Amino acid sequence: GLILLSGVDKPGITASLFETLSAFAITVLDIEQVVIKDRLILTVLIALNPAHESAIATDLESCAANLDVDIASLFSYEQKSALSTKSNLAQVVISSRKLNPKAISELAASISQSGANIERITRLASTPVTAIEFVLSGANQEELSQILSPIAASNGVDIAVQPGGLQRHARKLVQLDVDSTLIQQEVIELLAAKAGVGSEVISITEQAMRGEIDFEQSLRARVALLKGLPVSAISEVQEQILLTPGAKTLVSTLHTLGHTVAVVSGGFIDVIAPLLKELDIKLKPQD
Repeated sequence: GLILLSGVDKPGITASLFETLSAFAITVLDIEQVVIKDRLILTVLIALNPAHESAIATDLESCAANLDVDIASLFSYEQKSALSTKSNLAQVVISSRKLNPKAISELAASISQSGANIERITRLASTPVTAIEFVLSGANQEELSQILSPIAASNGVDIAVQPGGLQRHARKLVQLDVDSTLIQQEVIELLAAKAGVGSEVISITEQAMRGEIDFEQSLRARVALLKGLPVSAISEVQEQILLTPGAKTLVSTLHTLGHTVAVVSGGFIDVIAPLLKELDIKLKPQD
């Protein structure tokens, strides 16, 4: 059976619906919930004893009245194959700062023409870029990429095609800060000690932490104190850097599991680059 709930979103709706269903011998096969602005749409696919259909429908009507929402049930719904059992799964993400209907129309039409079927559509992000994910079955990834590339160009949007399925969901991007996170020290403080201005730099850092000055101001002030420090200080500081306990094992384990590890830092790339290379971490300096 298929249950469709819609209405104004508020806390407790999902809990109340499933509390109502818990009185019956039901197996939950699939759940999909989305909130757009303040409107909630919740769908639940269940397996049930046909003899309980009338009682479930009556209880759902009471639940809908109590929650002030609409609940429709379709117990004659014939379950199709679960998404996880379908072949040639693919994920297509379309993203843009201003996503127009024409781009989505052309995307959906091309997906249909390629012989693929859209199984699920989900919004991944809304600010500052709107990103919509389409999960497809029966897709040829290479063919899709060729078909969708002109749509991206003509509409000024980005379209990415990737393999679907559980393997894609299991892969993550893990991004770490460097100072006092990946490593135990603050690189700029190590450099400051070499320049004989350690206490001054620490004082500025503490001001920034208290919100008295912003990050850019504090960085410029601290770097100004390092003026005249020889290049040789970089290699000397590199030898002082200590990884946070467990950091090497964490990064190695994440890589083994197929995840990508990256770092961001407002510090000095030249100092930490050799360490990151050793850990096989991708470096993404701040703009």
